[in-house]
Amino acid sequence: MRLVTEPYLAQVSRWPKAGRHILAQFDENSAVVYQAFRPALGHFAASHGYFGGEFRRGRMSWIKPNFLWVMYRSAWGAKADQEVILAVRVKRSAFDEILAAAVHSSFAPEVYGSETEWKQAVERSSVRLQWDPDRDPSGAKVDRRAIQLGLRGDVLYRYARDWIVNIEDISDFVRQQHQYVKAGEWTNLLTPFESVYPVDNHDIAKKLGLSVI
Repeated sequence: MRLVTEPYLAQVSRWPKAGRHILAQFDENSAVVYQAFRPALGHFAASHGYFGGEFRRGRMSWIKPNFLWVMYRSAWGAKADQEVILAVRVKRSAFDEILAAAVHSSFAPEVYGSETEWKQAVERSSVRLQWDPDRDPSGAKVDRRAIQLGLRGDVLYRYARDWIVNIEDISDFVRQQHQYVKAGEWTNLLTPFESVYPVDNHDIAKKLGLSVI
């Protein structure tokens, strides 16, 4: 598996306990996001290195850089039509472009001058931004918030075809680690290495609503 992993307990001790932070695995050139799909769609993407086949580019598709939030959302790959967990490594420049284009999925008065201005921004943008309660391995809420990003239109097309570095099916890894979660053996639990993703542009960080570390 290409993903870098680390014991969960070692990671959680250094992650911010609260606030809005983008936890992700990244390097100088790329960043990893996760998606959960039904087998036909997920297996096509993993074997071809892009999204095609049954993938619908006419609807919004949500990506999440936070592994444990996806585990909560997919019940560790146990939910119907979410059995295949993909780690999608995209160009870092593309991930930054997605963040820069993001518009909140609900009105945020601290960002938009009026609801009318926000609605206009929603219509123009191909990226939705949503902050949800982050989760621990059992699915329990924590005080920290996790980001998810909805892609549509031209951004979704470029994500599906042009921005991908590689796609890895990590379903076997997910099932293996889920056994430790079910047994309450968190000392044995490995999760993908994640740290706070830096957004150096002050205006973009402010628009996203990122918390200061």
